[in-house]
Amino acid sequence: MKKFAILSLCLALLSISVAAQRTHRVPAPTEHPSVTAADYERAESRLSYKTNPLIDRNGVRATWLPDGTFWYMVLTPTGREFVHIDPKTGARKTGATPAEIGVEGGAPNMNGFARFAGGVNLPSPDGKLEAFIKDWNLWVRDLSTKKETQLTTDGQENYGYATDNAGWKHSPRPILIWSPDSKKIATFQQDERHVKDMYLVTTNVGAPKLEKWKYPLPGDEKIAMIERVIIDVASAKVTRLKMAPDAHRSTQCDDIACDGGWSDVYWANDSNSLAFVSTSRDHKIEDLRVANPETGDIRQVYHEESPTQFESGQGGTSWRYLPETNEFIWYTERSGWGHLYLYDLKSGQLKNAITSGNWPVWNIEDVDTKDRVIFFNAGGREPGVDPYFGHFYRVNFDGSGLKLLTPENANHNVAISPDGNYFIDNFSTPNTPTVAVLRDMTGKKIADLEKADVSRLEKTGWKAPTPITVKARDGKTDLYGLIYFPSKIVPGRKYPVVDYIYPGPQGGGVGTRSFVASRNDNSALADLGFVVVTIDGMCNPLRSKAYHDSCYGDMADNTLEDQITGIKQLAKKYPFMDLDRVGIWGHSGGGFATAAAMFRYPDFFKVGISESGNHDNRNYEDDWGERYIGLLKGDSYEKQANQVYAKNLKGKLLLAHGTMDDNVPPYNTLLVVDALIKANKSFDLILIPNARHGYGQASPYMMRRRWDYFVKNLLGAEPPKDYELKATPDSRMAQPR
Repeated sequence: MKKFAILSLCLALLSISVAAQRTHRVPAPTEHPSVTAADYERAESRLSYKTNPLIDRNGVRATWLPDGTFWYMVLTPTGREFVHIDPKTGARKTGATPAEIGVEGGAPNMNGFARFAGGVNLPSPDGKLEAFIKDWNLWVRDLSTKKETQLTTDGQENYGYATDNAGWKHSPRPILIWSPDSKKIATFQQDERHVKDMYLVTTNVGAPKLEKWKYPLPGDEKIAMIERVIIDVASAKVTRLKMAPDAHRSTQCDDIACDGGWSDVYWANDSNSLAFVSTSRDHKIEDLRVANPETGDIRQVYHEESPTQFESGQGGTSWRYLPETNEFIWYTERSGWGHLYLYDLKSGQLKNAITSGNWPVWNIEDVDTKDRVIFFNAGGREPGVDPYFGHFYRVNFDGSGLKLLTPENANHNVAISPDGNYFIDNFSTPNTPTVAVLRDMTGKKIADLEKADVSRLEKTGWKAPTPITVKARDGKTDLYGLIYFPSKIVPGRKYPVVDYIYPGPQGGGVGTRSFVASRNDNSALADLGFVVVTIDGMCNPLRSKAYHDSCYGDMADNTLEDQITGIKQLAKKYPFMDLDRVGIWGHSGGGFATAAAMFRYPDFFKVGISESGNHDNRNYEDDWGERYIGLLKGDSYEKQANQVYAKNLKGKLLLAHGTMDDNVPPYNTLLVVDALIKANKSFDLILIPNARHGYGQASPYMMRRRWDYFVKNLLGAEPPKDYELKATPDSRMAQPR
């Protein structure tokens, strides 16, 4: 159900239309506007590969240099500009090449605001070695001599060291943490020998190829377990921690690698101890422990339980191990809001609350142990500000000195310098372009860096979405979202509504609150004659614990009541919205929600496009349902499965899935197909041979089919035949020679 990554895998497509008795007719519009290839071309101009090349000086992605200065590249109307900044003086130097600003052989940072990167080999902190997996065992390679040394010898198939498999995602990279002195590795031997297999088969001429891997499901007796070990690299000595195996779980997500590395594991700076958190299978119980790397002895430090599910922040694991001062920082929502607390490491007793109030800390960015200051991101603290706007703060360990460092009413993305003396702040809103500034760690602005220019984009008729606020199903709680209007509203005409949905519960459909010119194809659909709405319903994070838990145990809620009441409120404000013609679409969790909407609220939602949905969480990875629904008991999962309600379909429904989807296996959609056929219902189906979760090369095809489906069945017009979407690269993005 995770948000999908676009994978370039598909070469062919299979479209299947399943006909049966009769369908719920969509009320015909008062007039049938013609939709031409020119209309599709205009809509295509709202997609990211058309809009991004028309945005200039859009944010700063810095490369820091050893002398404490940094440089970056911005795109201009005519190409590239390179900028060098000295934070101590604010001095700025520009040039047409890196060499002109004094940077020799430099490649610009093209990774956006990503803070982590990884590969199949993980280098040691001193840069001399790299660890990798071979034949289920862990090895290291000397980067100077290329000599390879085997560290473990008893690894075997499905019982290997450092293996990366969460079922819904898997890779050949090792999951481990190097000690700061590069002498030890903390990792695990993962036991999947008794875990059930998942199977997919390719589509090709000749015999298909079977893809098989371990994929535990909710309710399975056996799931993946990790046996924690610490390896001395020089001697290849493997020390097993003296404890029972842990479930393949973490405090922060449905994997053990949530934020770029092995989550919930921290070495002491002197490499003499290791702290970690063990999470129960149902995410309700957390145990903080400290291990002796030499003996494997374990000391229990702290224990906490949650009646629903425990989370250690959003966007990053937010507890910290501070053995130098015999302390640890703990994140918990036990007060009803996510906050930070300081504990005594020896006794496990609370020393003091660090933050408090009716607002949540999201995650820790940095900890200054010398000056005893924590730098963190949070939302909802500032009055009159969208609670989804992230702000950056500092606070002392004792809870004093809480200070807002990013005062602008916007969503702030910060990147701290390697020396910890400065941070770059890129801030924006969904309808306000990015401004980038340099600040010191007190929040003082050192220099204005960039201000995005969208004037060339605006000349094409592009318009930013409009932020909206509506009341939730309870009539009290504020919900936030975006609405997209057609470029031209014709007086007296009614416009059909398309609800783009992603229900969470780990994040909503709006996505980032930063400026993005093209969010999916929302603006494109709007320009085809629809009002497009995206509402983050209840049951999602970044707000209170109660807000997030409001759907705990019932993922089939899918925020649909919030969507319906929100759309009705918007129609009162914008009477040209036609509530007799409401469509809905989503991918992954949004696909689950879309089919649920069509089956459970068939008189409101008339047209739906459900892509790659996890329609029955008994057929999706164990760590998802067991975290947000709980352990499988009785009919707790069955009564939430979409196929149970397929007989209620009245409107037009298009189902789509990739046949090699190793995140949400395609059998989820086929369960719904089977139920619809048995109920004698008409529907449409697109199966994309060999495509993974995001459809890869077939993504443009699926997008065009989505447009066609809404145009024909919701707008009441005939789409142009076989229009082809063709992505074009931004010529300015080519790497410099």
